[in-house]
Amino acid sequence: MNLEQQVATHYSPGNLEEKVLGALSTAGKNLDDLRPEDIVGLDEFHLGGREATEALAEFMDLLPGNRLLDVGCGIGGPARYFAGRGCPVTGIDLSEEFVRVAENLTRRVKLNHTAKFITASALALPFEPGTFDGAYTIHAAMNIADKAGVFREVARVLKPDARFAIFDVMRGSDETLEFPMPWAKTLETSFVAGVNEYRRDLEAAGFRIVHLRERRQFGLDFMQRMREQIATSGPPLVGVHLLMGEQAPLMLKNVNTAIANGVLEPVEIVAIVG
Repeated sequence: MNLEQQVATHYSPGNLEEKVLGALSTAGKNLDDLRPEDIVGLDEFHLGGREATEALAEFMDLLPGNRLLDVGCGIGGPARYFAGRGCPVTGIDLSEEFVRVAENLTRRVKLNHTAKFITASALALPFEPGTFDGAYTIHAAMNIADKAGVFREVARVLKPDARFAIFDVMRGSDETLEFPMPWAKTLETSFVAGVNEYRRDLEAAGFRIVHLRERRQFGLDFMQRMREQIATSGPPLVGVHLLMGEQAPLMLKNVNTAIANGVLEPVEIVAIVG
């Protein structure tokens, strides 16, 4: 099994659609008349959830009708967010299961004419040069060793002066990471890099960085609110734990500890191509 297959397997828990629809039904949602807000607690599979997506969008200079690429779309939460605001989105992901669930949920919330999803590799994007008006990736590059290759591919499919937005968990120090993490059960499929490596590889691909913000305290505050909510009312019926499986509590504990200790830090980067 090659590296990309290992990553895809990590994000293919099995019976995910059944679990998601069952949780939504138990939560009292009408599966035949779902609204985007009904699934927001589940489909923003990254630190900070919807709040983080909204914050990143502020720096993307988007206009209605801008065609966007989502690199590592997961089950489609950010893509549905941007689609609901008038931007057609194409999401790509290695996990066929995530793509199927993304398509189904998007159809159920009636955004399937604006957001579509494809199983593909970020290192070989199946698009012509200059296809997109903008691109973003949220918590995906931690699984990719060849970040320079991804950034070259994104630059290729963007129009001149388009923006590429990144929100990733990056290295704050060289101390050892404790696994499992939400993006990897072992070190074999984890490729967390530092800000300087992102900067180097972006610039080598022809990007110019126009926004960079460290979001450590934001991430810690978000996870503290999650813990308080769970302590008060228990885990949400519809939440990202459905994507992580039985090891979800340990994964969240490990990432929280690493951020609190400065080993990891969530960072936003926005860069312009050309």
